[in-house]
Formats: sequence, structure tokens, C-alpha cells
Amino acid sequence: MSRPDFSAAQAVLRAEVDADRLAGVSAATMRHGELIDEFCTGLANRERGESLRPDHIHRAFSNTKLFTTVLVLRLADEGHFGLDDPLKAWLPAFGSLRVLRPGATSLDDTVPLARDITIRHLITHQAGFSHGVFDPGTLLYDAYHARGIRSHLTMLADEMAALATLPLNFQPGEGWEYALGIDVLARLCEIVTGQRFGDALQRRLFEPLGLVDTGFVLRSDQVPRLAALYRGDLADPMQPGLVRLDDTPWPNAYREPVARQSGAGGLFTTQADMLALLRQLMPGRPSILKPATLASMFVDQVPAAHCVQFPMTGPVPSLGYGLGGAFTRRASALQPAAAVGELQWGGLAGTHWWISPATGLAGVVMAQRHFGFWHPFWFRYKRQVYEAGA
Repeated sequence: MSRPDFSAAQAVLRAEVDADRLAGVSAATMRHGELIDEFCTGLANRERGESLRPDHIHRAFSNTKLFTTVLVLRLADEGHFGLDDPLKAWLPAFGSLRVLRPGATSLDDTVPLARDITIRHLITHQAGFSHGVFDPGTLLYDAYHARGIRSHLTMLADEMAALATLPLNFQPGEGWEYALGIDVLARLCEIVTGQRFGDALQRRLFEPLGLVDTGFVLRSDQVPRLAALYRGDLADPMQPGLVRLDDTPWPNAYREPVARQSGAGGLFTTQADMLALLRQLMPGRPSILKPATLASMFVDQVPAAHCVQFPMTGPVPSLGYGLGGAFTRRASALQPAAAVGELQWGGLAGTHWWISPATGLAGVVMAQRHFGFWHPFWFRYKRQVYEAGA
């Protein structure tokens, strides 16, 4: 059987490089775990004129959340906890949180918890925490930054202690907000395994799957393969022009150990390592997760009245959230009909992944454009992949 023609999908990415909206980008598509397309264009480092290769290392940013989620699900499969268990069983301080009253103008304008936060709430961003990135000027954004909750200098245990002194944005299970609850899961992994989060990932995920280029701190031999990071126009993503960022997310990031091993956004990775992880998550293939657990990842966990939303996009009713990524409920201007049932997410530096049980397709796009998450090219590219391969 001949392979599909992905030239139209590749042309989408090439056009972004030609238009000076991406320095370089690589992409790979699988069907039922077999690689059926791989494409790479542009530069990993414009200043050195270094061509981007599939083995270049990328800042995962929020793609880290998929690794964290899979580790949590594996620990659940091992019987350490159930997804609907209350968080307070491991982190008692979270059992007495308060919740901001709607329209609150101060942090002490709160009401009691109506129900316990569960591990499922944390995985699916329904716990009521905030993120401290997308909503500047709000009560919790200001409080998270004032108390060092987002600082790379804060250990996970200290981050939890600070979070436990602040209210939630809404009652658990009664809303959806992209949040630092994934860091709470990272701390849960530490408590359950007795290891630092990075060590737990290494032993229970990276080593079993052969992920040799994913981690929190680069080895000396990996440093030359770290792609440079560039920022585009934050107000208009379609404007050409890129500015290099050398100190993002902080000076010497990934080159030196830091206190925070964030489950929400601290890893670097490669195309090959991402593909290896996705192969473990494709229904019908061998997996490190139990079949029922794997199947549950592709079930919308968010009530129909709620959906994925960000301050810059507003509600996106066509997208719910499964265990680890956005779940496509129905076709929309963003997603074609072939994408219904798909699980997908990305990172702020422009790396993306998706898995489609209905078509057997899965893939990754690896770019290094800051605030490249859900950039228009991502949806245009994936639409062309579905047209070619579905």
C-alpha cells in the first residue's frame, strides 16, 4: 500500500518558515504506530545558519503535562491511588482550601469547599487552580507571582505549601481552567514514589520507553542540539519577524539544575522521544498502561456545559478535555470532522502532538516559537494531514 501524499501539509510548514513566522519546524506522522511521514525545514539556529534536524532538542513547555499525566496513570495502574480519590489523602492541606466568591475583589472573599479535589480534577484542569500565565491582573495571577508559586527557585513541596494558603478560582468540578494543578500531580508522584519528580520520571517512564533525550537538565553532549528559541509578534501571530530569546524561561534554563522540577512545563524533549511516548498511547497497540486506563484517556472528562477556554480565545465549545489533552467533541473551524475523538495539546514554545483513535493517525510538530501554542499553522497543518491520510 502506497503512503499518502503529505506534500500539502508540508507546504503549510514551509510557508511559515518562508514568511519568517518560524525559524524552523519538524513534523512526523504515524499510522498505527508506523512512521508514514517525516519532514524538516528551516533552521535550528539562525545566527549560526544551522539547519533544523529531527534530532534537535526542543523545550517541551506544556507538552511536559503529557509525560506527567502518563506517569500518574501508571502509578494509578499500580494501585497507589484511584483517579477519584481525594487529594487530601496525600496532601492534607488541600482539604481545607477556600474558594473565591464569584466577582471577588480580595483573596479573603471566599466560601468553603463544596467537595474534595480529586486526582481526576487535577489531570483535567477542573480542580479550580489557576496558572499564573494567561490572566495578568487577576487576584490569583498576582498572588501566584507574589508568593513565588511560579518561580523555578521554588521546590515542589514549597510550591504546594504556598498554593495551600490561597483560594481556588471555582469549586472543584464546576469549571475548566488551564492550571498548575499538574504541578500538584508532580508533587503527588514524589510522595507516592519517595523520589524527586525527575527521578520518578526517569525510572518509571523514560527508561522503560527508551527516552534518551527527555529530561530537566541537559547533559554536556546534548547542549549543542538544543534549538534556539524565537519570539514572534504576541499581538498578531501572523505578523512576520522573529526575535531570539536566550533567557527564556529563565537564564541558563535546562543547562543547570533548578529547585523546581515542574510537571506542568519543565522538560525538554525530541521528536523521536515524543513519538516513542505517543506509540504507547495509541489504542490497539502494546502500552505501559492498562487497556481500560488507556481507553479512558480518550473520553471527554468535562461536562457538556464546560469546555476548554483561555482569556485570549474565550470558550471553545468544540473542545472538551480527556486525560492528558484536549478532546475534539465535534468538527469546527479549527478541527475537521476526521478529528472528532482526537486527543491533542501543545507547548508555549510551539511543540504539538495529537492522537486520533478513529483514523489511527498520530503525530508531532516541533517548532521553537515562543507563544506558538495553537498558532494558526498548527491547525492548518493538521487539517492537511487528515485530508491526506484519514
